[in-house]
Amino acid sequence: VTGKQPSLGRYSVSSRAGSPDAGWTCSKAPEVASVRVQLEMQSLWQQFDQLGTEMIVTKAGRRMFPTFQVHISGMDPAAEYVLLLDFIPVDDKRYRYAFHSSSWLVAGRGDIAVPGRVHFHPDSPARGAQWIKQTVSFDRLKLTNNLLDDNGHMILSSMHRYQPRLHVILVDQSRDSQRFAHRNFCTFSFPETRFIAVTAYQNHRITQLKIACNPFAKGFRAADSENR
Repeated sequence: VTGKQPSLGRYSVSSRAGSPDAGWTCSKAPEVASVRVQLEMQSLWQQFDQLGTEMIVTKAGRRMFPTFQVHISGMDPAAEYVLLLDFIPVDDKRYRYAFHSSSWLVAGRGDIAVPGRVHFHPDSPARGAQWIKQTVSFDRLKLTNNLLDDNGHMILSSMHRYQPRLHVILVDQSRDSQRFAHRNFCTFSFPETRFIAVTAYQNHRITQLKIACNPFAKGFRAADSENR
């Protein structure tokens, strides 16, 4: 998975990405070389992935469900790290949902990608000891289709496929840190977290699974039971 990344100033990130499942290794600083990331709620993500995960995007911004949560190990407890999430297009295609076959089909060329944004975890920067002691949740992140958004939400195009990526970045206080920026980070991606951005759910099975599993969808469940 590759993609051009926006400049992050001192926290610059290369376009090279690695999946923890692929056994990807490279010449990294000792503080990041041993970092391992495990996706939380992996079985739930896999259930959605089998159906073709959809995530709602709205003008005001909508939170993701399942929420992107991970457990991190192998950090230097005394070192400081920044965690951030970005989203890259899986391909250059636009999709449409075919209801007669309950499947997604390529509908043509995708829109020109908007300049990428990154979402810094609000606890960043923090010492490794803090990151590894609990589940790291990106529950404040919101997705929008508003190209003029000024709230810092992640801007995505509806009917396009995206891959979330987690970047673990070592805070390097040395004067020549820019020279070694490529050694101070690692990137993790999980194929089961790919999704298609939509303004309304297309697959009714996705809707049912979201209602059944999302703790914030209790109102929908109550209304559904009353209508039976």
